[in-house]
Amino acid sequence: MSANLDLETLMHVPYVDPDLGYDLSPDGSQLAFSWNANGRWEIYCLNLNGSDIPKQLSTGEGAKFSPRFSPNGESLAYVVDHDGGENYDIHVFEFATGVQTNLTPQTPEALTSSFAWSPDNAWIALCSDRDGRFDTYIMPSKGGKLRKVLDQSSPDWVVRWSPDGKYLAVVSEAEGSDYYTTLVPLDGEKPLVISLDDQPICAKDAHWSPTGSHLAFASNVSGIFQIGIFDISTSRITWITKGKGEKEFPDWSPDGERLVYVKSYGPACYLAVQQLNGSDSSEYQIEPGVIYEPRFTTDGERLLFIFDNPCHPGDLWELHLTTGQFRQLTFSLPEDISKDSFVLPEQVLYPSLDGAEVPALLYRPTQNTTPPPAVVMVHGGPNWLAQITWDPLLQHMLSRGWVVLQPNYRGSTGYGRDWQLASRFDLGGVDTEDVVAGADYLAREHLADPNRIAVTGRSWGGYLTMTCLTQFPERWAAGSASVPFLNWFTSHANSRHDLQHWDRENFGDPKKDYDLWYQHSPYFFLERIQAPVQLLCGANDVRCPASESAQAHEKLIALGKECDYISYPDEGHAFLKIENQVDAKKRRAEFLAKIFERKKGE
Repeated sequence: MSANLDLETLMHVPYVDPDLGYDLSPDGSQLAFSWNANGRWEIYCLNLNGSDIPKQLSTGEGAKFSPRFSPNGESLAYVVDHDGGENYDIHVFEFATGVQTNLTPQTPEALTSSFAWSPDNAWIALCSDRDGRFDTYIMPSKGGKLRKVLDQSSPDWVVRWSPDGKYLAVVSEAEGSDYYTTLVPLDGEKPLVISLDDQPICAKDAHWSPTGSHLAFASNVSGIFQIGIFDISTSRITWITKGKGEKEFPDWSPDGERLVYVKSYGPACYLAVQQLNGSDSSEYQIEPGVIYEPRFTTDGERLLFIFDNPCHPGDLWELHLTTGQFRQLTFSLPEDISKDSFVLPEQVLYPSLDGAEVPALLYRPTQNTTPPPAVVMVHGGPNWLAQITWDPLLQHMLSRGWVVLQPNYRGSTGYGRDWQLASRFDLGGVDTEDVVAGADYLAREHLADPNRIAVTGRSWGGYLTMTCLTQFPERWAAGSASVPFLNWFTSHANSRHDLQHWDRENFGDPKKDYDLWYQHSPYFFLERIQAPVQLLCGANDVRCPASESAQAHEKLIALGKECDYISYPDEGHAFLKIENQVDAKKRRAEFLAKIFERKKGE
């Protein structure tokens, strides 16, 4: 690897959006997806039977995601985020005319990114917070008045229309970090929550069978995620997987006789195809990395999915099931950037402060600097995990000769239900200790200079960066927190209903649990910080409001602490504009480099 692999060059490498999905046209000839090939998130179509050059369909302002073909194939709908505030509008592109129409113009409420066409093309189902909470509605597919079809106490997030047009499957937040799936009959009958022994169970990633008679889903009711099939007529569940490995994101073959899903062991992902006649699954892997949204082609002979890893930005791929051959469909990495420039991690375990074993990804630089600086990079969520994924900032750090450790602290997904819930009602407690123990591990194993270990993260990772700096100030050379929150009380009060719901489910009530909320709010303990701090935020952030960083910066300066602060006025929680993404990542790298150089030799 060359020294100082240029961060700006890497940040301009595009990738296919893996989070909000892609779609296959009803006739199986085209793929629609969101891609930032020109630095902006636009919708592209790829002809699977002809040209392998994607064609941009969308135009205009805003970032476009979540494309969905109409059942007749004549239109393509997608969502647009204009300022990072996640107040999505739904737009429709007509293939015959090329006309794009905003179906939800000038609507003050927020929509989630999930929506679904009715099989007859006449309606669109969506989730809106127009009544103060994300509920499920349907509206005419040409635009018009919304009609609420599901009204429950928890926020709805994902909606899927059954192929026979009779039901909606709605995935909603539930207790703790669980999700429930509710079947909504459109004839006015009572909604039904997927349950076991008359008790609702965690059920997510819901996908309808081709006939609409069954629903596949993922549930960790047994302790790890397994795939279940819910029979609509009998309300019975058949579990089709068992054993080790988390199984998620199921989808059906066109004949309804097979399921594809993602099987993972911590950060290691595989494609799995399961016959529904009880035979064992077949597993496939390109190389270590992350697999997103697998689905069958319309002929059932191939699988489509998005794949990325530290050597490959996110791209669309296909797997031919007869030959076992993989084929890349989009090509985001420029030819002049060698895959050999990048480093893959090793999986490690280290003891936390209480002795619990913490899984982590360890990246070692190819440069031999002894002892090197190190960065403990904390993932967000917290219901997420550090994966073997494309990350320009991380690879740039390695090219500078820094070690990088990514802990999958308690609260992370991918290691079973108990690990995921281990931090519930102790957020900022055991998860902080797990991150701090990562720094101890690096020093104890002589992997890094103990005087030059920094901590950084974004979102929840930014929060844990600040709990690390305030609870264990002597451990750190520096801390960089991107879009963090620091004060449980103000963050909760200034957040949307769905985020407040999650807070209450996982951290209690701000009044009843005042002492807990206070003790785990780093804002109240900023005087303890001994290391320089960096705070970056987006002014339109609805998840971790920019006021969190602003009030912390003001207090740190009043305390005489060193603090680098910047707010991006046209961004939200996830920065959408490439120039702001580049600027923020470069600021993080240069801030840490400056501190590492200052402390060199101490």
